Amino acid sequence: MTTQIPALLTHAPSTAFERGTITRRAVGHDDVLIEIAYAGICHSDIHNARDEWAPGMYPMVPGHEIAGIVTEAGPSVTKFAVGDRVGVGCFVDSCGQCGPCQAGEEQFCEQGAVMTYNSKDYESEVTYGGYSTHIVVKQDYVLRIPEGIAFETAAPLLCAGITTYSPLRHYNTGPGMNVAVIGMGGLGHMAVQYAHAMGAHVTVISQTRSKEDDGRRFGASDYRATGEEGTLKALRGTFDLIINTVSADIDVDALLKTLKLDGTMVFVGLPENAQTFSVFSLTSQRRSLTGSNIGGIEETQEMLDFSAEHGITSQVEVISADDVDEAYERVVRSDVRYRFVIDAKTI
Repeated sequence: MTTQIPALLTHAPSTAFERGTITRRAVGHDDVLIEIAYAGICHSDIHNARDEWAPGMYPMVPGHEIAGIVTEAGPSVTKFAVGDRVGVGCFVDSCGQCGPCQAGEEQFCEQGAVMTYNSKDYESEVTYGGYSTHIVVKQDYVLRIPEGIAFETAAPLLCAGITTYSPLRHYNTGPGMNVAVIGMGGLGHMAVQYAHAMGAHVTVISQTRSKEDDGRRFGASDYRATGEEGTLKALRGTFDLIINTVSADIDVDALLKTLKLDGTMVFVGLPENAQTFSVFSLTSQRRSLTGSNIGGIEETQEMLDFSAEHGITSQVEVISADDVDEAYERVVRSDVRYRFVIDAKTI
């Protein structure tokens, strides 16, 4: 039997959020029902809700940074029990059979991973996200939140955390490496912490020095401002790896030139506009330009365990459901340090 669940809905790109209800499926044999405690606000929520990437499915309930408690488990569930602290990230299903799925890279599922919201599942039902009080998810797509991580700070790890952790791991970040993090927002403040914990020398590249104290507190050894003349020129040939976390347009060529021979620049921020660069910026030092997209379930659990082990967490501002529209505007203005998290009890 399906259940009506309280949620925050937006009905069109230009409309404010309002309280309403959505239908959640009954708990199946391998499902868990999660009572949501906190849901993070990701910039991609704003892009989706405002139709900035592709036509949205309305009414929409965003939210793919979810932390909560298991309140019911299906009869075939073996991984979780009632009372467990759990999280849900950017996707809630995949085919499980293709090469990427078999390799633990479900986010690249060849059939198409089922996104947590603004998506359709394999039965063509629209998915609704974490701006709600409960969610039903297959056990294989649920993560265990370690006891050492507070719920409200755990929620953003399910997107911002894994989005930055995954490329750092993929490119074998470790001692002796020079890593640059472009941007000190929701993604950037996580990337700095992870790169530092992995042993790299970390440099933040931001527009201004307004967040320099924070950057150094998170583990950066150097902090540079592009608003200061000659900044990028002075950094030429410096970095082994660049993690670009910003969603704004950037000078790709100037940043590529800060890479060493065989250095790599990874896009994890998703600008709305096409980015341009000269191929000569790559060929002159055999540089690479690439992108990364979250992580698989196994790697996401690894990230959560790594975070607990190293005392890494997101910096959050907890808000009420009444404050979501204002929070969206503040995110666009970069006026948050560093992630808004909705208290689900207020929905």
